[in-house]
Amino acid sequence: MNDILEFAMNGHGGLDRWREFASISVHLSQGGALWDLKQQGGVLDEVDVTASLAEEHLSHGPFGEPPVHTAFTPDRVAIESADGTVLEQLSHPRDSFAGHTQTTPWNRLQLAYFAGTAMWTYLTQPFSFTMPGFVVSEGDPWVEDGRTYRRMNVTWPSHLATHNPDQVLYLDDAGLIFRHDYTVEITGNTDAAHYLSDYVDVSGLKVPTRHRIYPRAADGQADPGLLIVSIDYSDVRYLRRQG
Repeated sequence: MNDILEFAMNGHGGLDRWREFASISVHLSQGGALWDLKQQGGVLDEVDVTASLAEEHLSHGPFGEPPVHTAFTPDRVAIESADGTVLEQLSHPRDSFAGHTQTTPWNRLQLAYFAGTAMWTYLTQPFSFTMPGFVVSEGDPWVEDGRTYRRMNVTWPSHLATHNPDQVLYLDDAGLIFRHDYTVEITGNTDAAHYLSDYVDVSGLKVPTRHRIYPRAADGQADPGLLIVSIDYSDVRYLRRQG
């Protein structure tokens, strides 16, 4: 196994512990400029998320009014009623973002797709990088605010949905993710610096409960003057595998 990936997984509780669980549920409190920019303000301010750990499947709920929930996979996104009745759905949802810029409004299904792919990425890393098709390597170290971080370069396989294929994660001395850089392709290729902090121990795994996402300049520096998205986790729970 790649040395830096093993370092990151050990820092977050270890792969053996991760494999004890089938899913994760989290309550999210969210803010930032993105939601109003996309004309979807308020929909995801307070929401519960449940994500599978073994495959890219996730649900947000409640998802606006009336109370419904989403069903996200890379190739399909849907909005469903409490009994599972499909109210709206979209196959190959990423295709619907063709030509989008940072200010292009989203419809509800596009919001559900973005939220699904983003949260599955955040809730499953670094352990998801052991799945088939991922490529991991170590980059040059990075110094920020007087501290040196190891950088882990990650290339995602094409069959999974995320912000963009090539991403960079910054690891502190304990192997915890301090920062996560990516480019959001579906918002016109905007570059983001995503900071993770306030880790808690949940069933033996380390979970960052505070997320702050800012624009990233060409030199790699973040712009703290504009908060794109804020995410705060509470009530984090892992569900164990059956059998």
